[in-house]
Amino acid sequence: MHRLLLLGCLWLLAAPPASSIFQRPTGTPAPLRLQYLLEPLHPTVHTQRGATATLPCVLRALPHNYRVKWSKVEPANYRENIIIITNGLYHKNYGPLSPRVRLRHSHRYDASLTITDVALEDEGRYRCQLVNGLEDESISLTLHLEGVVFPYQPSNGRYKFNYHEAKRACEQQDSRLATYQQLYKAWTEGLDWCNAGWILDGTVHYPIINSREPCGGRLLLPGVRTYGARDKQKDRFDAFCFTSALQGQVYFIRGHLNFKEAGQACRNHGAAIAKVGQLYSAWKFSQLDRCDGGWLADGSVRYPITTPRERCGGLPDPGVRSFGFPSKEMRTYGTYCFVGK
Repeated sequence: MHRLLLLGCLWLLAAPPASSIFQRPTGTPAPLRLQYLLEPLHPTVHTQRGATATLPCVLRALPHNYRVKWSKVEPANYRENIIIITNGLYHKNYGPLSPRVRLRHSHRYDASLTITDVALEDEGRYRCQLVNGLEDESISLTLHLEGVVFPYQPSNGRYKFNYHEAKRACEQQDSRLATYQQLYKAWTEGLDWCNAGWILDGTVHYPIINSREPCGGRLLLPGVRTYGARDKQKDRFDAFCFTSALQGQVYFIRGHLNFKEAGQACRNHGAAIAKVGQLYSAWKFSQLDRCDGGWLADGSVRYPITTPRERCGGLPDPGVRSFGFPSKEMRTYGTYCFVGK
C-alpha cells in the first residue's frame, strides 16, 4: 500500500502542469496575432443592390514599405481576384470591379474598400491583406446582399440545364445563381422545393420544409438536401437564382393579351416586359400584391401574393405563383412591366 502511494506521488511530481497537458501538438503553429491590422468589429457588411457599401480595414500602425492588397474570393473557381493595391500614397485598381471601387481613406490609417452601385455579383468574401515582407497578415470580410432566392426551370420542363446554362438563365432573368448560404437562408425562411437545382459553386441541392414521399421520403428530416458537386457539362438540373432590390418599378397592365401584345403594351408605356427576377424583387422589397396572372419576359405567366387569400390560389403562404408557360397566342392574361429609375 505504501509503495503504491509513493509511486503515485512520484508520478505527480513528474507530470507536467495541467495547463501544458492540453498544449498544441509540437510543430503546430500558433495562430498569428494581428500586429498592424485591427480585427473588424462586424465581419459581415449588409447591403442591397444599387447601394454603396464599405468594407472596413484599418491599420493600428504604419510599417515601413508596406502595401495593402484587397481581393475577392470567387466560390465558382476558388480563386482570389485582386481588386486594388495601395502603398498609402498611390493605388491601382484591377479587374471588373475597377470602375466602382475606391479606398475610403478617411484618415492615414484607413484602407477600407468602398464599392459603389453594388451589383449582384459583388456578394461574397473579401480579403484585406497587409503585405510587409515576412510579417504579412490579413482579415476576411463578407459582403451580404439582402435578397430573395427562387427556383427556375425553362419552358421545356424540369432538369434541362447544365451548370453553364443555369448560370446564363439566371442572368437573363435579372438574377444570378444563388450561393449555398443564400439557399440555406431561403430554406430557413420557408423555401420548400422538390426539384434539385444548381447553385454558384457547381453543387446541386434542394430545400425541403415538409418531408414527403416524392421528395426523398417522409423519414428524411427537413433540410437543404444535397447531390454534391456534379459534372458542369453533362449533368442537368434546374437552377436556384438570387436577386436583390430593384433600381426601378414593376407594375401591372390589365388586359387580355397574348405574349407579343404584352410586350408591346409595356413598350407603349416606355417600359419593358418584366423579368422573373424583377417580379420576385418587387414582391420581396415593394410588397407587390396582385391576384392577376401576367406575362413575363421568358414567356411564363406569374403573379405575386404578399397577403394570401382564398381567391388568389388558396395557398397559405406568400409567394410568387406560376401558371407555367402557356401558349404565347393565348389572350387570357395581362402583363407585368418594368421601368428603370
